[in-house]
Amino acid sequence: MGQLVSGFGSQLTVVAVAYQAYELTHSTLVVGLVSLAQLVPLLVGSLVGGSLVDAKDRRKVLLVTQVVLGSASLGLAVNAGLGHPALWPLFVLTAAAAAVSGVDWPGRKAALPMLVSVEDLPAALALQQIGYQGAAVAGPALAGLLIARLGLSAVYSIDVASFGAALVAVALLPSLVPTGGGRPAGLASIREGLRYLRHERLLASTFWIDLDAMVFGLPRALFPALGTGLYGGGAAVVGLLYAAPAAGALVGALLTGWVSGVRRQGRAVVIAVLAWGTAVTFFGFVPILWFGLVMLGVAGAADVISAVFRNAILQTTVPEQLQGRLSGTFIAVVSGGPRLGDAEAGAAAAVAGPQFAAWSGGVACVVGALALAWRSPQLWRYDTLTGVPASSADAITTAVGELSETEPA
Repeated sequence: MGQLVSGFGSQLTVVAVAYQAYELTHSTLVVGLVSLAQLVPLLVGSLVGGSLVDAKDRRKVLLVTQVVLGSASLGLAVNAGLGHPALWPLFVLTAAAAAVSGVDWPGRKAALPMLVSVEDLPAALALQQIGYQGAAVAGPALAGLLIARLGLSAVYSIDVASFGAALVAVALLPSLVPTGGGRPAGLASIREGLRYLRHERLLASTFWIDLDAMVFGLPRALFPALGTGLYGGGAAVVGLLYAAPAAGALVGALLTGWVSGVRRQGRAVVIAVLAWGTAVTFFGFVPILWFGLVMLGVAGAADVISAVFRNAILQTTVPEQLQGRLSGTFIAVVSGGPRLGDAEAGAAAAVAGPQFAAWSGGVACVVGALALAWRSPQLWRYDTLTGVPASSADAITTAVGELSETEPA
C-alpha cells in the first residue's frame, strides 16, 4: 500500500518534469536529455546501493531513502512555484533522485524474498506489478488534469506528501538483516556481485533483452511532441499517452494468474518483448489517437509479463545474500535503459520527426530480440522444472502454445 501511494505521486512527477521541460524549451531533445542526465547517477546509485542493501538492515535503508526522495520532489515544487522557473533544477534534482532510487529499489526487491516463500514469488511479483501499474495508470492520467487545474508546483507537492505513506509503510516492516549479518559494503562487495552476473548467462540475457526493448522500443520522450503536435491536444492528451502503457500493463497484471504455471519463463520473456516492439511499431505508423492508445496498451501488457518473468528468474536463481547487489544491477538496467531510450528517441525525432522515431525504434526492438534469442539459447530453453535449458529440439513455432504449459500435479 505504501508503494501504491508513493508510486502514484512519483508518476505525477514523471509527467510533470517532461511537460515542464517541453514547455520551457519546446524541444523534445531536451526532454530526452533531462532523462539521460539521470543515467549515470542511477547506475552509480544502483551499484553502490546494491552493496549497501546486502550490508545493512534493509528496513533502515528504505526509511532513509523515502526522506531523501521526498526532499528532491520538494525542491521541484519550490522551483515550479517561482515566477520564472529555471530549467537546471529539472536536471539536478531528478538526477539526485535517480541516485537515491538506485538504493531504494534494490532494497525493496531484496526485501521481497525475505517476506514471501519461493513458491509464492511469481504471484507476489504479479501482485506487486498490479499495485505499480495501478499507480502508473492513475498518475499520468490525472497528471495532465492536475497540471492544467492546479499547476506544476501543486503536482510536485502531492508527490512530496505521497512519500509520507511510503515512510509509514516501511516503518511497519520487521527488521530485514541479510543472511549472515550482511557482506560489508564496498568495492569488493560490488565486484563479487558483478562476477556472479558474468558467470550466469541466463540472468545476463534477461538484462540484455530488457535493454533492447527500452533503448530502441520506448517512445516515452516523444509523448509531449506527439500529444501537442500530431494529435493536436494539450496536457491532457500527453497524460493519456503516458497512462496508456500503464493501463495495458494493469490489465495484463490483473490477468497474470497463470504465471505460476509457466515453466519456460525465458521463452515467455522473449515473446513478450517481441509483442512490445511490434505494438510500438504500429503506434508509430498510424497517426490516429485512439489506435495509438490501444497499441501503447498492448505494449504495456506485454511489458508487465516480461517484467514478472524477468524478476522471477532473478529472485529464484540468485542466493539471498546476493539479492541486493544483483537487484541493484537489475535496477540499473531496467531504469537506465529507458533513459537511454529517451535520448535515442529524442535524437531520432530531431533528425526525422517523432513518428519516425517511434516506428523505427519498434522495428529495431523486434530485430534485437530475435538476434538475442538466437545468440542466447539458454534464455529461450530455460525450464524452471529442471533448472536447466530445455531440449534444443523444441521449435520456436510451438512457443506460444507452450506458454500455458504447467507442472505435473
